Amino acid sequence: MVKTILRLTFLLLTSTALLFFFGSCEMEEDVFSDSTLLIGKWKSGTLYYKYQNNGHGATWDTSDDVTEKEAQDFTWTLQKSVLTHIHVLEMGGTVPKVYKVTQLTHSNLRYEDDFGKKFSFTKVD
Repeated sequence: MVKTILRLTFLLLTSTALLFFFGSCEMEEDVFSDSTLLIGKWKSGTLYYKYQNNGHGATWDTSDDVTEKEAQDFTWTLQKSVLTHIHVLEMGGTVPKVYKVTQLTHSNLRYEDDFGKKFSFTKVD
């Protein structure tokens, strides 16, 4: 009986230690620390985003007959893998949009929103 209790105690302690060890390991978040890679004009179909190095940008969609001169302004930040756009509305107010960047290179930008919608851009300028 004592041996059984000792075995159960040993199994319980071992299991707890393993759970603690493996449970404390988190997946490392991608870090895109070089936000200068964002600077420039990006295209996905007829949708364009232009990122400036001062944290400002503009977006337009040529399928809506909107040109770069008529683009909607936004501000942006990139922290680790979180890309935040704060769109400035013409009537006043702002609309925040938050994305998780999955790829950022000199020529490719990919991110997704909280609903699983994925976006893929190619740098054009």
